[in-house]
Amino acid sequence: MTEDLAAPPRRRTRRDEILDIAVQLFAERGYHGVSMDDIGAAAGVTGPALYHHFAGKEAMLAAALTPVSEQLLAGGQERALEFSGEPAKALAALVSFHVEFALAHPAVIAVHLHELDRLPAEPRREIRRLQRQYVEEWVGVLTKLRPQLAPSEARVLAHAAFGLMNSTPFLGGEVDRDRRAALLCKAALSALS
Repeated sequence: MTEDLAAPPRRRTRRDEILDIAVQLFAERGYHGVSMDDIGAAAGVTGPALYHHFAGKEAMLAAALTPVSEQLLAGGQERALEFSGEPAKALAALVSFHVEFALAHPAVIAVHLHELDRLPAEPRREIRRLQRQYVEEWVGVLTKLRPQLAPSEARVLAHAAFGLMNSTPFLGGEVDRDRRAALLCKAALSALS
């Protein structure tokens, strides 16, 4: 038996740290409520020093949102393929994956929900393209599981489930993370079944 050697995790860079700070500020105050100087102050650098890492706020926003869409698509494709002959298991895997992603990245989810339209046309088009592909992974699974559904109806259900699962940034901490994940998974699966 050969040992599966996973690539070591990528070391976080100063750019990554600054991007995380920017995303958190965008989520808390809104894109227009945050200046480059605000981001610099929170990151412990001058606003102009940020331009060594990013061309501006729009570049930060694109750098935050594009990888999220890429990761969601890759994760959705992986789960749909893994359970391609078992649509009920594929749906459960998709829901679990999306819930875990949303719980792990609440600020990015909030920024994505409220600030995507702040991007210039080209990165926004690319993110929308990735999103449509991700939705189609769900549509494929849903129409296998429920053959009576038209693809357009499956899209409606998928988007409704995303709304439910993406509500996590707005949830308080009164319910622990594992229980929140279980509740969100159960609710999403009920809505989709």
